[in-house]
Amino acid sequence: MGYRKLGRTSAQRKALLRDLATDLIIHERIETTEARAKELRSVVEKMITLGKRGDLHARRQAAAFIRNEVADAEKGQDAVQKLFADIAPRYEERQGGYTRILKMGPRRGDGAPVVVIELV
Repeated sequence: MGYRKLGRTSAQRKALLRDLATDLIIHERIETTEARAKELRSVVEKMITLGKRGDLHARRQAAAFIRNEVADAEKGQDAVQKLFADIAPRYEERQGGYTRILKMGPRRGDGAPVVVIELV
């Protein structure tokens, strides 16, 4: 099977996962559907692994994927800087498994299973 297509073309799917990954890095906890969260998990774990590597090439690889959004206005940080400065050092000792998915129940409009995905 490989991965979930999420009912989108490859470009739309990449854009969706980029947006969700950026939001998760900035807010550290987002609410979405179960299928999106499970697909997002692998993307975010790879980004955190790049953050743990911490060299210039890893930073550029992460910057090529994560959207250029302001994460912390007081510190003047964008999402990539937050990933490398705040989030990655937190998981220095941890070998993977940086995210947690908590089920919330069905969505009111269409009954889709809603979950909260957060950084552990």
